[in-house]
Amino acid sequence: MKTPSLDIARLALPAVVILAAEPLYVLVDTAVVGHLGSAALAALAVGGGVLTLVAWLGTVLAYGTTGRSARRFGAGDRPAAVREGIQASWLALIAGVIVAVAAQFAARPLAALLAGDDPGVVDAAAQWMRVAALGAPGLMLATAGNGWLRGVQDTRRPLSYVVGAFALSAVLCPVLVYPLGFGLVGSAIANVVAQTTAGALFVRALVRERVTLRPDVAVMGAQLVVARDLMLRGLAFQACFLSATAVVARFGVVPLAAHQIALQLWLFCALLMDAVAIAAQSLIGAELGAGRDRSARDLAKRIAVIGGVTGAFLAVCIGAGAWSIPAWFSSDPQVHAQALVVWPWFAAMQPLAGVVFALDGVLIGAGDVRYMRNLTLVAAVGGLLPAIWMSHWLNWGLSGVWAGLSLSIVIRLVALLLRLRTGRWATVGVH
Repeated sequence: MKTPSLDIARLALPAVVILAAEPLYVLVDTAVVGHLGSAALAALAVGGGVLTLVAWLGTVLAYGTTGRSARRFGAGDRPAAVREGIQASWLALIAGVIVAVAAQFAARPLAALLAGDDPGVVDAAAQWMRVAALGAPGLMLATAGNGWLRGVQDTRRPLSYVVGAFALSAVLCPVLVYPLGFGLVGSAIANVVAQTTAGALFVRALVRERVTLRPDVAVMGAQLVVARDLMLRGLAFQACFLSATAVVARFGVVPLAAHQIALQLWLFCALLMDAVAIAAQSLIGAELGAGRDRSARDLAKRIAVIGGVTGAFLAVCIGAGAWSIPAWFSSDPQVHAQALVVWPWFAAMQPLAGVVFALDGVLIGAGDVRYMRNLTLVAAVGGLLPAIWMSHWLNWGLSGVWAGLSLSIVIRLVALLLRLRTGRWATVGVH
């Protein structure tokens, strides 16, 4: 049975908002904090880069949960799909508490490592991280909740929870930063309040399912086995992004501020395109759980096309906004000039990235995560990391860093298309 494109849209459109939540938090922070000056924006770039790692790890957990829940939902066992969400939530809570505690001790060393020789930026970034990390348990619980609800193809509740939390953060951030005088720390407080609220709402959704909330070590262990490769994949990405921040910081405060703007917009666009991947995870998992491998293969091709079209649309929007978008985040003309250095790379990679992210969702839904892990490591070690550090050694500047990011996308695109063609990823049943 073929899944109509309407089903893809039904899952993908709400996922646009849900996936965009964390980068939207940071984009609002960037717009508000940017008017405090370049030093504050550079501090947010360092602190936000570290906390983005936490958000990505939470997303990895959600992705693994979606695939497992979707297979069980496709096989007609909703309680088993919900139990996957319960165990994922326990793992998320444990991880979030560890992050919140560890950040109190590790914030300054991390800031010093990434921010270079500017003591003002180091101190401000460390303070921001210590406060913002307190929202990690709520953030992780929210991502786990998104995972199992997507698996059972429920988009209404996650959408309402995320929109409510973002609205709360968007209101609190400017109020805390300016009228109440908290400055940079005010943005961190706003994020903590919003993330904790979202986490509590997703826990309430689990309670309402009337399934036992007891931890199940066996199920959690099975989830960790699945998540292992996705976590390694996510860590490889984040090592590259943090390396890029560290290298750009050595070019100066102005390039770092411009990089913060472009990188957060790139991550925002990536998660917009990942909405198609979210639909793929849920629908591919359900098709394979129900034993319909041929339908899954046809659906994968359709999803790849939709991903490419979505990326092309974003490329046009980005190109048209080259002279206006950077001004939303900084009033410094030097920052604008540096942002224009990376803009052609930023725009040109979007159509390719759209296909890559869509096919990522196909393979995650199919449980073919080992292949994705290996591919990501090759793209990082063979493309992005060498370009980043050569940019530092050879003084290529921001262009070299963003050329490396583009190269890694091309490597992944070629390998994913080859995998799609083989069809070996489409294994049926619940496992």
